[in-house]
Amino acid sequence: MLKTLLTVLFAGAVAAASTPAASATAEPARDYIVVLRDGAEPTSVANEQARLHSAALGRVYSHALRGYSARMTPGAAAAVAQDSRVLFVQPDGEVHIDAQTLPTGINRADAELSTTAKINGADERVDVDVAVIDTGIDLDHPDLNVYTAGAKNCSTGNSADDGNGHGTHVAGTIGALDNATGVVGMAPGARVWPVRVLNNAGSGSFSSIICGIDYVTAHAAQIEVANMSLGGLGTDDGNCGNTNNDAMHRAICASVAAGVTYAVAAGNETDNAANHVPAAYDEVITVSALADFNGSPGGGAASTCRSDVDDTLADFSNFGPDVDIIAPGVCILSSWKGGGYNTISGTSMATPHVTGGAALYKATHPSAGPAAVKSALQAAGTTDWNAAGDPDGIKEKLLNVAGF
Repeated sequence: MLKTLLTVLFAGAVAAASTPAASATAEPARDYIVVLRDGAEPTSVANEQARLHSAALGRVYSHALRGYSARMTPGAAAAVAQDSRVLFVQPDGEVHIDAQTLPTGINRADAELSTTAKINGADERVDVDVAVIDTGIDLDHPDLNVYTAGAKNCSTGNSADDGNGHGTHVAGTIGALDNATGVVGMAPGARVWPVRVLNNAGSGSFSSIICGIDYVTAHAAQIEVANMSLGGLGTDDGNCGNTNNDAMHRAICASVAAGVTYAVAAGNETDNAANHVPAAYDEVITVSALADFNGSPGGGAASTCRSDVDDTLADFSNFGPDVDIIAPGVCILSSWKGGGYNTISGTSMATPHVTGGAALYKATHPSAGPAAVKSALQAAGTTDWNAAGDPDGIKEKLLNVAGF
């Protein structure tokens, strides 16, 4: 099956300094993200500006970011950018899931050796909350502990239920129940919060993702870890998006400052992760994918659901200095929509292994901040994999949670 990775056209922001005159002919409306300065009240400003500029108001952000999304003409966007309460206006963009349709991962990460995970078939549950910012989660999947009271839909429709399967797969790798049926996750029984930012086709926008980050930030006192197996084109300005006007980066920095640890996919383009966001952001844990077909080190195992070389960097995985850790991401069996199971591959599948590892650590180190969680995961990792084909020449630590 064709690999699908988020494709984002990261256009420049509308600069307040340049305000072209309104065209005499009707301009086609498009979607924008308006980021407000600190001190501006998002709801009132959004309503006022939408009314003044005939904009169709989308979502209002008030926790990770002050601002809103709206559909308006380019001329209206330029006018909004001149408002003294506006920091910048950014054209919205599209994103898609980081997975290729085509479960050894739990074994390879030694989750079955973790005294916190307690994988023994007794359905003991790890007391931790994890947000899955994705296509939603199958709300009544029998193998998942879905926290339906925490469900949020930032995408199309009226529900956070998963019509694609991707988010349910991610949730299963993080926390599928240890109930002797189906599959088991890294942090069995973790409460998974469905935060739906992508539609049934696996597509979404920066504005919908920011809506998800905003929601997670509003519940940062409850949510310890968030998984983002998605991304788009973009770069890290090293300044939380304040230099290159990147609203999503600004939102993630605020959410991390609120105490939420983010694990994100490196991407599937065989490219430098520095060219993709949120993978490029320093504040997150960026995860590349290992091809592992038998859950054991040493290499030599025959490929299964797709062709690749056992115990090496997956041939689709992005790479580079922005990658913080590597985890199994090829031929991963996990839960699926409709109460089922499926085997797929991608950095999307590697990421929830790390998210689950972070959840295990947070369950026993509740006061640890995101930077400490990242350091702990890297310190516990091994180098027991073959990096000969890794284009960046950097041998990242391989996730291992045996000591967690």
